Amino acid sequence: MGRKYRVCIIGFGHMHINEVGLSYHENPDTEIVGIADTKPEIPELRAAPYTREWNFAHAKEIYPAAKAYDDYVEMLENEKPDLAVVTCEVRYHREVVTKCAKAGVDVCVEKPLSYNLQDALAMSREVNEHGTTMLVNWPVVWSAPSREMQRLAAEGAIGRVFQMRLRIGHSGPLGMGAKHAGVTETAAPMTGYERAQTWWHRESMGGGAMLDYCCYGCLLAHWFIGQDAEAVMGMKANLNSEWGDADDSAALIVRFPSAMATLEGAWAMFNQGLPGGPVLYGTDGTMLQTGDGIKIIKADGTERVAGVPPLPEGRASIAAEYAHHKSTGQPPYLLVEKDYNMRVMATLDAGLRSAKSGKMETVDSVHWSIG
Repeated sequence: MGRKYRVCIIGFGHMHINEVGLSYHENPDTEIVGIADTKPEIPELRAAPYTREWNFAHAKEIYPAAKAYDDYVEMLENEKPDLAVVTCEVRYHREVVTKCAKAGVDVCVEKPLSYNLQDALAMSREVNEHGTTMLVNWPVVWSAPSREMQRLAAEGAIGRVFQMRLRIGHSGPLGMGAKHAGVTETAAPMTGYERAQTWWHRESMGGGAMLDYCCYGCLLAHWFIGQDAEAVMGMKANLNSEWGDADDSAALIVRFPSAMATLEGAWAMFNQGLPGGPVLYGTDGTMLQTGDGIKIIKADGTERVAGVPPLPEGRASIAAEYAHHKSTGQPPYLLVEKDYNMRVMATLDAGLRSAKSGKMETVDSVHWSIG
């Protein structure tokens, strides 16, 4: 491609940075030149695998050529990167994206896009005004089975999709036995009070299972059903993490014009009890992911398992997708593109509002039409 895109990392509160950072580090068209954390609302009590201090120290070891900064604004000024990878607390996404846009730096924000729709609107306005690019990274986008499942559904393999169900969860981001991609370590045992001092378990910082997990459901439901959501009923609770104030259990029921989706997320369980992926129900059958591929069960009782082709060469990671988009001028993959994620965020925001109001809330689909 003739050049390497300069990448800085802003924020180490999200343990996804361990995998996302490797994507940019290992890609031949990108290089990590600077790393900096955001300032936590309150200090964490200990450095254990996947805490922000541990993530930052790990990055220093893996990317020794990248300069470590105490202030990410200074880093932007000194390094003049092409892209900032934003993996800080969700509540800080708006602040960080705004400063990057004003500095003329593209951003790739780790899911979910923002704390609420209001923040997402502000972020979109900033990048539009300054002519920069904003992508949203979702680990599920780089799942070949998910892409093949969507292709089959769009082709009508089970007729018209009228319902989707997704249940995902674990013992919590820092819970017992938690293991996240990008490193070999598992989470160390932490007391409830120690976990409560992390942003994950603080509602004010964007912690909680609804933002963390139901966002995946909102993305996939839009994608598989192929319609814009109209209304959402949401519920969230803290059922087994009483030492924190963020929800550890959440559920959304999303209404589409001719379909519905049931989306569950939890940080307080040790087995999902359901297939590890979305289940689609159509007028002619049912579809789900298995270890062998995509299982299709037809209404007449016949079954088949469809194989899964690999992701496109040169576009199989977020780093490769960014480099491809910038070097060719072609649009980024739909699910990481800004405006598509505004639709997803509008749906998630309706769920967040519903969980507070106790009523079904309509999806604000007019106010985010901002060009």
